[in-house]
Amino acid sequence: MDKEDVKIPPIEFLREELVREEARYSFRKTLWNIAVLLTAAAAVTALVTTRLFVLIQINGNSMAPTLVNGEIIFLRQTKKVGPGDMIGFYYGGRILLKRVIGSGGDQIEIDSEGNVYVNGGMIDEPYLAEKSPGKCDLEFPCEVPEGMVFVLGDNRAISVDSRIRSIGCVEENQIVGKTAFRVWPPDRMGVMR
Repeated sequence: MDKEDVKIPPIEFLREELVREEARYSFRKTLWNIAVLLTAAAAVTALVTTRLFVLIQINGNSMAPTLVNGEIIFLRQTKKVGPGDMIGFYYGGRILLKRVIGSGGDQIEIDSEGNVYVNGGMIDEPYLAEKSPGKCDLEFPCEVPEGMVFVLGDNRAISVDSRIRSIGCVEENQIVGKTAFRVWPPDRMGVMR
């Protein structure tokens, strides 16, 4: 090739080409940064949700009106639970949700009207839509063994809970955690106590 055959592009063309290349490089760098950020966010979210929280979809109405079928909640993983806490625990390969009524050493009694007594005093249960003795094959009063909790569903007429011998009192190692946050449906979303 001769020097005369080589054509040097005008400086404006070179400047435009440089701007296009810089834009392509900037776009790729931005995409890479977004991908790294999303991956990191997904990893942190997975870690938090598997180590600190458990996501549960409510199946059934044994905790109605507090929790109803189809709602989605987070349980905060903990073994430290007390009276009034709504907890999730393992039973038969599933996680059941119920409310803690009493713990080790407490005397529990339920009368024919559905009133619940702990250590001789009737407990206030504003979360109930109606009281019911429900299905029960226990004899009252009964004492909660140490290291265990006595649980009842808020919908006492249909709930299968500690009143049934097959479930009975819940051992501490069965407890997954207690309710923390309702995420679905949006109109009932919020922190749970």
